[in-house]
Amino acid sequence: MTVARASLVSVETTPWYHCVSRCVRRSFLCGKVPDTGKDFSHRKQWIVDRIKALASVFCVKVAAYAVMSNHYHVVLYLDKEKAEALSDKEVLERWYSLFQRPFVGKKFLDFGEKGLSKPEISEIKELIPVLRQRLYDLSWFMRCLNEHIARLANREDNVRGRFWEGRFKSQAILDKKALLAAMSYVDLNPVRAGIAKRVNECEFTSVKDRIIGKDKDKLMAFEGESKKKELEARIPCYFKDYLELVDWAGRAIRKEGKGYIKDNVPRLLSDIGMEPKGFLAFARSFLKEFGPVVGSPDLLKNIVKKRQIRYVKGINAARRVFIQKAA
Repeated sequence: MTVARASLVSVETTPWYHCVSRCVRRSFLCGKVPDTGKDFSHRKQWIVDRIKALASVFCVKVAAYAVMSNHYHVVLYLDKEKAEALSDKEVLERWYSLFQRPFVGKKFLDFGEKGLSKPEISEIKELIPVLRQRLYDLSWFMRCLNEHIARLANREDNVRGRFWEGRFKSQAILDKKALLAAMSYVDLNPVRAGIAKRVNECEFTSVKDRIIGKDKDKLMAFEGESKKKELEARIPCYFKDYLELVDWAGRAIRKEGKGYIKDNVPRLLSDIGMEPKGFLAFARSFLKEFGPVVGSPDLLKNIVKKRQIRYVKGINAARRVFIQKAA
């Protein structure tokens, strides 16, 4: 059953979200179409560029992304604290870099409150909190991403109508274990699809950008990076450890299929108490295993209680992999 987005996304519950959008009828509208031979692979770079451009405007950090031929994934952090720290002028400047300025907004940016009448000041004071909230709103971020790409593609094809199959799918990520599982699942998309053999060959992914040092300032920093801004939120592990984790998982998926587990289990799995077999299973089917929330069994039970629902998809899967680390 369709659930209202407002009931699925709450910064107070978690700032982390995994989102996916698919092309209409899952057609290869961002890759090579098997039937006709037409190649739309250049559109993948459109999506990457738009994700990074929006990250510099919105108070939303990009932890991971992967762009495939008929869909894309992103793992996002909604930075409410950063949005609330912006001045009124910064809020308007950011928003109007994407949308047309109304007359009163232009006057405020040009002259400040002194150049406005009392009714205009009231209007601006009502408008700014709304725009501030939108700057860390998941739906607005995804809307600005998907609508832009759809318009570009439709203009190129000289057609009208849907480009994406519907609204994006989102999953709330409740803890560190779920975050690392989601990021790995996203970054390993090309390996699972058989497009790439190694992590460093995964084109149009965040992990490839990080390996080659491309646009690092437009991606969310890992622990130990970006020391200039100590108070900013970071991915809660070191990139070296994360890279070891996804490389191990990628080799396991590529070499031996479902039954393969490499002897040297990454230290990060041991540190956070995740079971290797379960982690590899999630690296293949994370999206299918869980519903709108992902986390430990206890956290999922809390969601059930808080939302007054009978069940949430993924509790059994969480018990298999998000185990407590032994003392």
